[in-house]
Amino acid sequence: MAHVAAVILAAGLGTRYRAQDDKAVTKVLADLDGRPLVRHVIDEALCSRCAPVVVVTGYAHEAVEAALADADVSLVHNPDYETGLASSLKRGVGRLPVNSQGAVVLLADMPKVSSAIINRLIEVFIDHPDADAVVPVYNGTRGNPVLLARSLFPQIMQLKGDQGARPIIEAAAKNERIIYVTMDNEAIATDVDTPDALDALRTAKG
Repeated sequence: MAHVAAVILAAGLGTRYRAQDDKAVTKVLADLDGRPLVRHVIDEALCSRCAPVVVVTGYAHEAVEAALADADVSLVHNPDYETGLASSLKRGVGRLPVNSQGAVVLLADMPKVSSAIINRLIEVFIDHPDADAVVPVYNGTRGNPVLLARSLFPQIMQLKGDQGARPIIEAAAKNERIIYVTMDNEAIATDVDTPDALDALRTAKG
């Protein structure tokens, strides 16, 4: 049995979103069908094979943590969130137990990602235990979430600035240690950067 955790990145400033909605506390708390965006991601992660589920907070962390008080997740605050994505990814990975063989890294502004998508990545990882990462692809383009194996954790802990694991994955791909999984699901390419994008999701569900 593979021990794969989930790391949900919910620390960002959401600058583009708040620029168009000055009443928004933070993007990840924007309402979609009666739940905050981040809660959609958390609930799907909790329904998946991932354990534990770690949520990294940063901007407006007190409001985010209050909204997640009843969620069965491990919360970790990143005080360096303004330095960019790398600091949040490192905080999340650094919180994982030693028996975690990998982590599915989810973005809090991608509420359409389902537990089925997460589980598919884990299934592929189980079938390819030597892989450094499992990456979903939609319409020929890489999407999110990605599953990162423990073999990449040391390199992740060296990241700096506003970058995720992409450069590490690209380097590993040269050694053919990345598994790409084609998915017929636009969820892996659908994020919410603006209020208009959120309205489009509401309309699509309506």
